[in-house]
Amino acid sequence: MSVDLTALQARLRAFAAERQWQPFHTPKNLAMALMVEAAELAEIFQWMTPEQSLAVREDPALKEPIADEVADVLLYLLQLADHAGVDLAEAVEHKLRKNAVKHPVPDDLK
Repeated sequence: MSVDLTALQARLRAFAAERQWQPFHTPKNLAMALMVEAAELAEIFQWMTPEQSLAVREDPALKEPIADEVADVLLYLLQLADHAGVDLAEAVEHKLRKNAVKHPVPDDLK
């Protein structure tokens, strides 16, 4: 699946504008909402064993709730980045480069 993040951000902006939610969509509120949605995602896995959590991929009853919460997290992240002026593609590329330097492949794994 190919996703245009900028187009999604525009859709989210329009969605909020149509409902006059802009005054509530501050970076602080969006960050808090993002944390709430991430917690709701974590709640699905809270009491699972590691083995059960690995098996959720095969459980049709969990697919939709997990997908819904993952989508909520992404939607709030997109909005937060938009309101904070963060270019997500650029930020991800930059962070991947930093991680490669910070966590190089060990010599014994090359």
